[in-house]
Amino acid sequence: MPSVLKNQLSSLLQYLSESLDVPESRYKEAEERYQGIGRWLCRNESTAATFRPEIYPQGSFRLGTVIKPISENEEYDIDLVCELALSKDQLSQKQLKDLVGHEIKAYALARNMASLPEEGRRCWTLNYADGAQFHMDILPAIPDGEAFRRLLKFSGITGDDYTDKAIAITDNTVPNYGNIDDDWPQSNPKGYAEWFKDRMKTQFDFRRELLAKSIKAKVEDIPDYRVKTPLQRAVQILKRHRDIMFAEDQDNKPISIIITTLAAHAYENEADLLDALGNIVDKMPGFIQWHNGIAWVPNPVNPLENFADMWAEHPEREQNFRRWLQQVHVDINEALQKETIQSAGRSLEKRFGNRPVSEALQNLPHEFDSVHGLMAGSAKSPSRFTVAHRHQPRWPIQLKSFVKIKGHVKQNDTWYEFSSDTTPLPKHCDLWYEAETDVPRPFDVYWQIVNTGTEAERSNGLRGEILPARTAGRGGLTQYESTLYTGMHWIECFIVKNGICVARSGEFVVNIE
Repeated sequence: MPSVLKNQLSSLLQYLSESLDVPESRYKEAEERYQGIGRWLCRNESTAATFRPEIYPQGSFRLGTVIKPISENEEYDIDLVCELALSKDQLSQKQLKDLVGHEIKAYALARNMASLPEEGRRCWTLNYADGAQFHMDILPAIPDGEAFRRLLKFSGITGDDYTDKAIAITDNTVPNYGNIDDDWPQSNPKGYAEWFKDRMKTQFDFRRELLAKSIKAKVEDIPDYRVKTPLQRAVQILKRHRDIMFAEDQDNKPISIIITTLAAHAYENEADLLDALGNIVDKMPGFIQWHNGIAWVPNPVNPLENFADMWAEHPEREQNFRRWLQQVHVDINEALQKETIQSAGRSLEKRFGNRPVSEALQNLPHEFDSVHGLMAGSAKSPSRFTVAHRHQPRWPIQLKSFVKIKGHVKQNDTWYEFSSDTTPLPKHCDLWYEAETDVPRPFDVYWQIVNTGTEAERSNGLRGEILPARTAGRGGLTQYESTLYTGMHWIECFIVKNGICVARSGEFVVNIE
């Protein structure tokens, strides 16, 4: 697949992942409701108010990796923690669960909900019958960081910054459930969420700062759910692929926590979604450990816990996981082998659904309909890249090889990678582009910078020439620029060998405030 089509496939995956997002209105509705439960628990009449209840999300809703159900009849599952400032020597698991359950039931009655909360093994489930399309699983918990640190130390493991966020939780199937006892099940959803965020910190901080600047807000005022990194998008795509592949075998499909954990380990803060997804799929198996012949996917904030503990008892689940991951690899490579983005999209329909892929294709800008649309003299449909001052390549075009641009912007003395056509960058930032190519040496490198917009035009700053790189040969694969004029601009790299253009990157779009 030529470089421009690789860029389009990355954009296609971006649009596809966006179609999996929970609508912002739905997210805010869920947030308002669980905050409402928190206010109920803290009211003066609450039997839990004395214990300073804190209610917060956990799981995919907190991580930003939640996806829409495949069917419109399915509900979102929103996992919450209700943490009370109590200790294990004050009450039993049962007493804690009953205390939280009493207040959740009172909340449901006060709101005239159609049904009372249902008690599960660990949680209380609150069902909404007003078209909300979600239910909430509320997990009673108490702080347990100090005891958890002692447990790790006893096992020869040094705790870290995540350890203190551990909690003790309830489980009505354990023998000591009704007794005041120091032995409680443990969890650490806050610690896991911080670990996951740290794995994508470079891209998360960069995108959050850009978003804040674009809407003229303070960075701290941007809620986490407004920012999506390639890691979060990749996890969403992998989960949907899994859901469709195992639609008829839900009990034995790869579980989300294993997918999310291995993907986060493999992610290297790539700015491009396709690069991130390919790297993640290739490297995920390398983070599966083996302990005494048993497959082990350790909880990154609790090395004593194995997320893959059911694989030994159900070996078909491990087999399904590896078979699924291989299928993802095959599907990505199949799409990459296609000659047009339309055929690449069609190859993905069986894994992601006809409608989502079709809608993603419709969202793509159609400046190139096929590899032949890149040939000199071929007809192209009008697009935002059709500007009078853009020079056309002067060599014969025979695209047989690959070249791809990576963009970097310098902010606060730090270089960050950014992707094409992303959130507008501030003015007066240094830019650094590097091109990667599989063309064997020797070759010549040319770059084209195209500015658009009234500001560049009024300043006589419109550019569109194709110029040789400042350094000959492979050294010319680096180009330095800066953000100067408001508007949409782009850079493109051409690789020329023996007087023939054998690779071109396609437009790498840079939006400037």
